[in-house]
Amino acid sequence: MAVSLINGINSLAPSRSLFETKETENNSYSKIPFADYLNDALNSVNGLLLESDKISNDFAAGITDNIHAVTIAAEKADTALQFTLQIRNKIMDAYAEIMRMQI
Repeated sequence: MAVSLINGINSLAPSRSLFETKETENNSYSKIPFADYLNDALNSVNGLLLESDKISNDFAAGITDNIHAVTIAAEKADTALQFTLQIRNKIMDAYAEIMRMQI
């Protein structure tokens, strides 16, 4: 049985950095929009959830008997989802705080 490395929470984030720049057509550089970064993160979490469901279904159908892989995939998906929910809560708190500010 092969042992794979356990990646940190950074493996849940998209592969590109928030401050990474991308080259445009006229050789100028621009920042990656936050919406793209957030979309990549949500797609990554969705991929982990789908992978967990597939492995769980395979285990239930008897296709695989590796309970360790099922448990690890489920925990990865759960951790990613909880992390995403906490980020969402922080964003909503920040939005509510901004809306309470008086101009």
